[in-house]
Amino acid sequence: MQPGLRSGMPIWGKLFVGFLVLAAAASVWVLNDWLTENFTVDTRNRAELRLVLYSGNIESELQRTQVVPILLARDPALREALQSSNYVSISQVLMDVQNEVGAASIELLDTQGRVVGATDRNRLGVTRSTEPYFVEARRTNDTIFAVHERDSGGYGFGFARALRMGGLLLGVVTVEVDLAKFERAWAGFADAVALTDSEGQIILSTEPRWRGRTEEEALALRDAPSAILRALRATADWAGRGPDTFVSNVGVLRSETRVRHRGWKLISYTRFDGVREQVNGVLAIVIMGYALLLALLFYVFSRRAWSQSAAFEQESVELRKLNLRLQREIAARQKAQEDLTVAEQTLAQSSKLAVLGEMSAAVSHELNQPLAAMKTYLAGARLLLNRRRAEEALVSFQRLDDLIDRMGAITRQLKSYARKGGDAFAPLDLRDCVAEALSMMEPRLRERRVLVQRTLPNVPVMVMGDRLRLEQVIINLMRNAVDATATVNAPQISLILSQGETVILTVRDNGGGIVDIDQIFEPFYTSKRAGEGVGLGLAISSGIIADHGGRLTAQNMTEGGAAFEIVLPLWADAEGAAA
Repeated sequence: MQPGLRSGMPIWGKLFVGFLVLAAAASVWVLNDWLTENFTVDTRNRAELRLVLYSGNIESELQRTQVVPILLARDPALREALQSSNYVSISQVLMDVQNEVGAASIELLDTQGRVVGATDRNRLGVTRSTEPYFVEARRTNDTIFAVHERDSGGYGFGFARALRMGGLLLGVVTVEVDLAKFERAWAGFADAVALTDSEGQIILSTEPRWRGRTEEEALALRDAPSAILRALRATADWAGRGPDTFVSNVGVLRSETRVRHRGWKLISYTRFDGVREQVNGVLAIVIMGYALLLALLFYVFSRRAWSQSAAFEQESVELRKLNLRLQREIAARQKAQEDLTVAEQTLAQSSKLAVLGEMSAAVSHELNQPLAAMKTYLAGARLLLNRRRAEEALVSFQRLDDLIDRMGAITRQLKSYARKGGDAFAPLDLRDCVAEALSMMEPRLRERRVLVQRTLPNVPVMVMGDRLRLEQVIINLMRNAVDATATVNAPQISLILSQGETVILTVRDNGGGIVDIDQIFEPFYTSKRAGEGVGLGLAISSGIIADHGGRLTAQNMTEGGAAFEIVLPLWADAEGAAA
């Protein structure tokens, strides 16, 4: 305040101004707390109301579709077709039912799991004998509900029911539920919505990368905030009533409701920015009111000094300009933050594609062993055919077919790495992976005359993983062990598999050990001579085990040789699978 104005204001005026400032501060503090609470409750209620509507839609769709398998199981046309094996008009019958009930797809399977009728004729002849819903439907007379991962990404949902005649199984009918349409409808709102199953795993979400993860894992998929973002987050609401959590560094309010189906839950995250904007709008009006009252008071006390009043007006104009400029800067920062998020996502994908250059060199490295095995089997088949032992030659041809499938799976891994998506994980017995790896390595082990000692449990050792990729790791370790024992008179490899709280597979050899053990898992590091390896096998194997939630370690043994240890988490339902 200028000296002229200070000299013209009486003591009571100064006291009144001080009281007015304190009242303004107290009013803004109380109003901020009260408005934040009320606007937050209002926003949360609207979000919960939308969740109740979404939940009702899902329950209605599931209940409506659940009746269809029951009706189809009683259809005499389907029963007669399964008994007579005449499926000419079955697909058209299923299409008519699909048009009436609005199901995503309907399939009719015979007792062997082969699709004999389908609304999608491209699926005719496909075998579903290993699908869990087919196996479960054969065992019970009730309608089975199943959730399965689709090859194209996401999850599929459907009901299955067995068709029986006098206790005799005729076939199984499956009806797929189109829940993805709700996911597309949710994407039209600003809220992020996710549907979780009874185990907490997200099966539907407006955020594609959340699918297949728990809520905690999904919320962790955000970029680390900078120092500025951490400061803004700490002061997001100075009254202490801030957002529930953060999604991609944006404050959100979390709401959830239960879906009356198998313990499912529906969760939404509503942006907290709207609440803060509403509160700030009201507070701005209150502050402006106090500012106008103060301006009027100063005007009354300074009417004898019009020049000072003009200066005060100028300051008010500059303050409004500053407020407008500040709003523009805030908008510019928000846009810059959105552009930064998009740029970071693009950079992450570009970095992933850059790694493909390194992985392409590993493809030939991974295909050498199957090619060598194919050459051995071809020579054996030729010899058997010359001796007119055709049946034994067929076994070699079957092995060749398996090797071709394996080589195709290895090349598909490079393609799946280039696009966004997850691996096809499924419960598997690690003993089968060890057996298949030994079968692949059999020609080379016989050629080098390597003694293999196996110590495997008598019960299944169940893990959740990709069978082909785990077999790839075991083959890599065994191939390295064979190379390490090349100069040993009596080469020996030990495979020890055990399970407890975790699953441990140890591959041990009696070779010369590892020289630079600290660098063994680094890409392009190899102790082999030029032309014998590119140093990618162990780096890729370590990455595969890490993708499975485990670890791969190496150590030199005191009695000589080296040992590689694979530690994987035990499958949660391993006890039930063993039973």
